[in-house]
Amino acid sequence: MKYNNSELNLPMTNDFKQLISLWFAEDIGDGDHTTLSCIPAEATGKSQLIIKENGVLAGVEVAREIFHAFDPELVMTVFINDGTEVKMGDIAFEVEGKIQSLLQTERLMLNIMQRMSGVASRTREYVKALEGTHTRVLDTRKTTPGLRLLEKEAVKIGGGVNHRIGLYDMILLKDNHVDFAGGIESAIHRTKAYLKEKNKDLKIEIEVRNFDELSRVMAVGGVDRIMLDNFTPENTRKAVEMIGDKYETESSGGITFNTLKDYADCGVDYISVGALTHSVKSLDMSFKAV
Repeated sequence: MKYNNSELNLPMTNDFKQLISLWFAEDIGDGDHTTLSCIPAEATGKSQLIIKENGVLAGVEVAREIFHAFDPELVMTVFINDGTEVKMGDIAFEVEGKIQSLLQTERLMLNIMQRMSGVASRTREYVKALEGTHTRVLDTRKTTPGLRLLEKEAVKIGGGVNHRIGLYDMILLKDNHVDFAGGIESAIHRTKAYLKEKNKDLKIEIEVRNFDELSRVMAVGGVDRIMLDNFTPENTRKAVEMIGDKYETESSGGITFNTLKDYADCGVDYISVGALTHSVKSLDMSFKAV
């Protein structure tokens, strides 16, 4: 399977450019006085991104945008693209230009790349564990505030699938929605009426907690995907058989890396895993002067 993805799918919108500006403002403030005090403004040099831990590289194209936003004259030469499996000692890219610019962009670039590479590496582990099945691994909204788009991009780079970006691009009727709406039937009917009234074409997914709720969803219909929440593998298999090809299926809740394959073998289309983003370890790397 090919995982490499050297093209940044994140749009360089004004919001994203503003985000980069905020990152720099947080780190530099009124100036990097360490660098400004000891490095001449005209001095030039070169730094390399050195990988210090095996994993999957992600964030190269975001790094390019960070360098360009700070100093358009910095020249970046990429040796390893996003999505590539890397090992300790690999050199991902070189950047050449003003030393002051190299030093002031170093930590921001590393923070982003280490985080994204950690997410991509974790995702790749799950993707490989699912090879031989038709089940795909999904991310969740359990992301770092302000970094969601980058973390979800890293999931894609690692070979996973984005569930939804936020609350605006898909309907997901969770247990609290169902309970507050007065039950499954009411939640589905009111959702359908809302989408028609607002002229919105959004997919509808609903969470079920037991076979009674599953039967009620099947009787009402009108959804695209059914999430089986906290079902055992045995019950998941029964539920998938009940659903057949009528709706997409997703398993969620309490699924670990060790039980992942058990659920995939039940025939579910997707397994959502919050651990892809909410508690991932960053991939170790450094940006060193040549």
